[in-house]
Amino acid sequence: MPFRDRLIDLRPLRSSRPFRDLWAGSSLASLGQQVAAVAVLFQVWQLTHSPLWTGAIGLATAAPLLLLGLVGGWLADAADRRTLVRLTTAGQVVTAVGLTAQAVAGNTSVLLLLALVAAQSGCAALGAPSRRTLPVLLLPAGQVAAGLALQNVAFQASMLAGPALAGVVLAQWGPPAAYALQAVACLASLVTTAGLPALPPQRTGARQETAKRRRPARGGWRVILRRPTLWGSFATDVAATVLAMPIAIFPLINEVRFGGDPQTLGLFLSAIAVGGIGAGLLSGTVTRLRRAGLVQLLAATIWGLALAGFGLAGPLWTALGCLVLAGAADTVAVVTRGALVQLEAPDQYRGRVSSVEHVIGVAGPELGNFRGGLLASLTSAPVALAAGGVTAALTVAAIALVNRPLRDYRTPPSESQDLHPVPCHEPEGGAV
Repeated sequence: MPFRDRLIDLRPLRSSRPFRDLWAGSSLASLGQQVAAVAVLFQVWQLTHSPLWTGAIGLATAAPLLLLGLVGGWLADAADRRTLVRLTTAGQVVTAVGLTAQAVAGNTSVLLLLALVAAQSGCAALGAPSRRTLPVLLLPAGQVAAGLALQNVAFQASMLAGPALAGVVLAQWGPPAAYALQAVACLASLVTTAGLPALPPQRTGARQETAKRRRPARGGWRVILRRPTLWGSFATDVAATVLAMPIAIFPLINEVRFGGDPQTLGLFLSAIAVGGIGAGLLSGTVTRLRRAGLVQLLAATIWGLALAGFGLAGPLWTALGCLVLAGAADTVAVVTRGALVQLEAPDQYRGRVSSVEHVIGVAGPELGNFRGGLLASLTSAPVALAAGGVTAALTVAAIALVNRPLRDYRTPPSESQDLHPVPCHEPEGGAV
């Protein structure tokens, strides 16, 4: 493979103007979200000086995602996805303006602040499943993985740059400017949806009557459970995040191994992002590989083993190296899983399948952090990290052993222009 083909694959930006506009807008919105997240943390601390309330930010963010994520998937299979993306993005603009207004007015109610955070999170949850379906609808099948890699690189870059930018903005102009920056970024994201084509869910055959009633075909969960590629991909993600998520253990391992230096704690988070960006910049190496299932399984295994190595590492450079490797493996797993899920899910179920992926992506890391913190409190930070990482790797190996369709799965060739997989005629059943 030529070296230039190993670099990030830019074909999606050249082949689809709607995707290019969407990517630019989403990247700006992600940066604005990172800035606003730091501003919320700063303002809540200024109002309460209580770690309990700063912890409540996570609850205000996660609860709407979990409650409305599946609803967003149902809506994505019942209505035009372009319309849903526009409406939910507009909702995020309105809530960002609300956050700006309360900061300008000198709000002293933490409950009002958290209510606005929850409302914005709810808008994101309702629109997320529709957004997840867009790359497979706007790009040739062979470029879907490359499109997801571009999105992931933009997200990782926002995680690096957003908090630093937030620090500068908060120091110079305070929370109102930070929230206003997010409002402008969300507005720019809304503008970029103007070029999207109409994207109604595809309806076929016996489901024409259902389409007239504007209700999605039933059987969303059955599609996942009856397709080994889908349930295996989701199970791999659950195993990697629930069994090995390390973030909650970072402060303790920093205290035990590195003297509790806050700069070292920051390096832990930065190292994961650096690994993710590095993998993204070299994503052409994996996005051109058609064995997406096998690549995801290998990446999830490396993630677990790298985190086990982090738990056992002595020198700081070794620990950071393990985290860089883990971040790179995570990016590869996310990109390949996203492409596989979008290409395997029939369009009439794609919104609900995407909502399941979204909920797993939100809940898995949170449950993993809780598991890690609990285990570390009962044993020690190195034991919790090593045991979690090894257990995750062994669980992924077991999934690979029993799930041959996932191991053998191949994405369509790059020259394929078939944007929509053949409709699935699953038996009617309970909807997601």
